[in-house]
Amino acid sequence: MSSSNEPTDMMDATAMKACCASLYQSERVRLLLGESFHPGGPALTEHLGMLLALSPGKQVLDVACGQGTSAIHLAQRFGCRVLGIDYSDGLVQQASVRATAEGVSHLVSFQRGDAECLPFLDAAFDAVLCECAFCTFPNKAMAATEFQRVLKPGGRVGLSDLTRSGDVPPDLQGLLAWIACLADAQPVERYVQYLTTTDLGITRVELHNEALGELVHEIQGKLLGAEVLVKLKQIELVPPIDFAQAKALAKAAAAAIRSHQFGYVVIVASKSGV
Repeated sequence: MSSSNEPTDMMDATAMKACCASLYQSERVRLLLGESFHPGGPALTEHLGMLLALSPGKQVLDVACGQGTSAIHLAQRFGCRVLGIDYSDGLVQQASVRATAEGVSHLVSFQRGDAECLPFLDAAFDAVLCECAFCTFPNKAMAATEFQRVLKPGGRVGLSDLTRSGDVPPDLQGLLAWIACLADAQPVERYVQYLTTTDLGITRVELHNEALGELVHEIQGKLLGAEVLVKLKQIELVPPIDFAQAKALAKAAAAAIRSHQFGYVVIVASKSGV
């Protein structure tokens, strides 16, 4: 399965992954998205951890872990062991430093990896977590297959991501929108299909659209603040932000959320067996 919005005419899949990885490790993304990089922040991550029945001794894989905020929080909250993977070497290094600083390096570790070709043996994890990243993977069907493969029988997958209803508006189809997880947001039914095609069984679907609206509102405020600081030469962003383009994207996204074209979903699926 593939989306008609996938930017195959812009760059190949490898270049797209590298572009996303480079952007997500930049100072400008941390400035706008904060620590969690996804709607709902640590509170929604913890809720997802409860749905996954995490507990001490459980082996958890956090796919596209970013700077490690969720992996560290889950280890602190549930006492589980978490391995985070990300396509960005820089984010892996940052996450490792943070785990040590937080005193959880005995429970949490990070390494570079590709969601579409996970470097792990079959049935290695009790749970697989992927927050606000699945829709950016060029080959979503392969990523879902990999989630199922590395999951132990009886284990669970927890997926949270942006959703859309109908076609993506033209002003939200560019490369910046793709990297911001907007241009290839999927209908809820499509996420379910990706998982069930791998023989995972859906156990829960929850809508958390309010979390997405709150995040976009926060980003709009941070954009205005960052623009003022740049103009006053209080901060310097490298590479610089095109504030006009970023504000236009945020405004279009906010309008699409208000009209229920975009939302946010949490999906939990389980692998059969005992």
